Amino acid sequence: MRRAMAVFVTRRIPAEGLRVLAEAGGCRVQQWDSEEPVPRPQLLAGVAGKQGLLCLLSDRIDREVLDAAGPSLKVISTMSVGFDHLALDEIKKRGIRVGYTPDVLTDATAELSVALLLATCRRLPEAIEQVKNGGWTTWKPLWMCGYGLSNSTVGIIGLGRIGQAVARRLKPFGVKNFLYTGSHPKPESAAEFQATFVPLTRLAEESDVVVVTCALTPDTQGMCNKDFFSRMKKTSVFINTSRGAVVNQEDLYDALVSGQIAGAGLDVTTPEPLPTDHPLLSLKNCVILPHVGSATYATRTTMSVLAADNLLAGLRGERMPHELLL
Repeated sequence: MRRAMAVFVTRRIPAEGLRVLAEAGGCRVQQWDSEEPVPRPQLLAGVAGKQGLLCLLSDRIDREVLDAAGPSLKVISTMSVGFDHLALDEIKKRGIRVGYTPDVLTDATAELSVALLLATCRRLPEAIEQVKNGGWTTWKPLWMCGYGLSNSTVGIIGLGRIGQAVARRLKPFGVKNFLYTGSHPKPESAAEFQATFVPLTRLAEESDVVVVTCALTPDTQGMCNKDFFSRMKKTSVFINTSRGAVVNQEDLYDALVSGQIAGAGLDVTTPEPLPTDHPLLSLKNCVILPHVGSATYATRTTMSVLAADNLLAGLRGERMPHELLL
């Protein structure tokens, strides 16, 4: 990075990440300094003539953005583990390197997955509401009953880093069986939990809790649909902390309303944010969070520093800490 490299940062990020860029020397930073996403016109203007781009999951980096940046753009660093917001074919065609932030958000996302699972199974938001609105009158044997994890079967869709971290945290709750599905068996990863590789249909049929932690791909898009939910037990709970588009939300709504499944907990939806009048938000047995899987101070700081390190390494022509190989 001999001459000054111009970079555009699409959002206000944790100060530590910005400090890495500021102290790098030879790096001129232009930033959209807001908590809110950069509007499209400002994004197109901001990337023009830049060598580096540090973006977020909510920034759609497509051909229009790449054209606006021009041939000077050498590196895109996304402060996310997901990369379905990047037009990878177009990026590869132009020889642009891509950095991302896996591993660092695994623990935070796994913790949130377990928190969401417990909140949904034990109906915590509903119970809190009863305390606030006067619904709590006396102790009743069947009131506010939910489902526990002891002796249960948990099915994990996608036994990657986050899926394994979820299983690791659930095991001490007394889960009896772990099932998992994905593109191929992972015997070494599964051994720790004595997890059994099964087809998606069997996982749906046998699991008391289904946790989705897979990546969004053409194969997984809309995978959790009417057929999937119809195979689940009426007492089972569905949890998704991966990507909203893995689920057919209309089919999920029907399954929840009809009592086909007991409940659902979602940290991801389509679209994001979910409109406040969306049918799923009217249901007591659906817990929806605003995509906060990695939202711990420590994790977001680490993500911002890694994103900055990836960007700088790419600009210097060096090996990135985490590069997406296209």
